[in-house]
Amino acid sequence: MTSAYARLADLVAAHGAAALVRVASVQGSAPREAGAAMAVRPDGAFHGTIGGGELEWRALAEARAALAEGRGRLRRLDMQLGPDLGQCCGGRAIVTVETFDARDLADLRTMAEAAAEGVPLAARMDEDGRVARAPTSPRRGGGPREARTGGDEGRHHSPPPVGPAGRRPPLRGGIETLGDALTWLEETAPRPTPLLLFGAGHVGRALVLALAPLPFRVRWIDGRADAFPAHVPANATAVHTDEPGLEIAQAPPGAFVLVMTHSHPLDLALTAGALARADLPHVGLIGSATKRARFEKRFREVGLDEARINDLVCPIGLPGIGDKDPAIIAAATAAQLLQARERALAAAPPMPVAGPSAS
Repeated sequence: MTSAYARLADLVAAHGAAALVRVASVQGSAPREAGAAMAVRPDGAFHGTIGGGELEWRALAEARAALAEGRGRLRRLDMQLGPDLGQCCGGRAIVTVETFDARDLADLRTMAEAAAEGVPLAARMDEDGRVARAPTSPRRGGGPREARTGGDEGRHHSPPPVGPAGRRPPLRGGIETLGDALTWLEETAPRPTPLLLFGAGHVGRALVLALAPLPFRVRWIDGRADAFPAHVPANATAVHTDEPGLEIAQAPPGAFVLVMTHSHPLDLALTAGALARADLPHVGLIGSATKRARFEKRFREVGLDEARINDLVCPIGLPGIGDKDPAIIAAATAAQLLQARERALAAAPPMPVAGPSAS
């Protein structure tokens, strides 16, 4: 998925300026979640959406006005969707508008690199009323480590101030005031879920294409050097290896696994290896209920935990879709993976807030 910062960098490089429209916070029902963003060109063309309707229309008008005035302070729109906008959602949304020009291009590219890695940003309001951001280095536990620095204007890359007892801003709960600065953590893009996909056959190829615009980082593995197409989507890495089992052993905790190779014995070995790791929350295997029954018998023979055997997703894909066309299997499987991702995120530690939302 292309992040808003990557879009902004491209627009500034091509048009000299661009605006970032972001949903900073939401109370109640709203068209989009906090963090949803749009990149806006000086001529009013845009990429992305904050939900459409009157909310988006007014935010775009504000972005065009800000771009017409030139690079300036952050603007903040606080709107009640029912009374102010006549939208039936009925909630409250705070939307921010920031403008950028060629002076910000290096910073935007740094932010785009952070977004590609799923790295949050340490952000603060600077003395000019603009947002200064620095990529953070993730550490175990989900909090920020030290911010990376660089660039020509150090204050735009400086890490935010640290409060009493070395406190950093919280991962949720809005903005925390530390000293004289508003400081928060900001997600750059949906954090991609790592996915190990074993098999580059017809369904594997269709699935990689289905996952291309979705928040997954795909490691696509096959032992046949000529199995992969000449080009793969940007979020996928083709891996030719004679030792696919090592990929299971080296997978990061939280990775998803899908097994659909050309070999049933290989399917069995890879699936057993994945189920043996309790920290891999989603293990899927292509095949019928008969194949599952046969594999379950073998899993019990080798002593796999019964609960993990029951966790196996086989057949794959949303129930009720019986068509065997590879593209349809891929669509049903991609939707199932999104459901599994939602469950995994719900069980994960809180994520960084989107931006300045204090009244």
